[in-house]
Amino acid sequence: MHTTLVTVNVKTAHIGDFITATQLNHEASVQEPGNLRFDILQMANNPNQFILYEAYRNVDAAAAHKETAHYLTWRETVADWMASPREGVHYVGLFPET
Repeated sequence: MHTTLVTVNVKTAHIGDFITATQLNHEASVQEPGNLRFDILQMANNPNQFILYEAYRNVDAAAAHKETAHYLTWRETVADWMASPREGVHYVGLFPET
């Protein structure tokens, strides 16, 4: 399993917009054939900070996600709403086994 934790810091004025755009990306992403999870988390004590937890069957499925229309639309839509560049960190998922 190929997982990525993406940290996103959003400008206060755009939190609602970011949530809406990210929900659309989430809804399409979980329909991708290689997707196992696509969770959106908002920090409880800092509502500007989000974590996107993405789990795909393998590296190829994760790469295919980056080619989808919904991801490309999301990336372009939210770019100016970020207080700093998003940061993705890759992990190898051990459990549950896929």
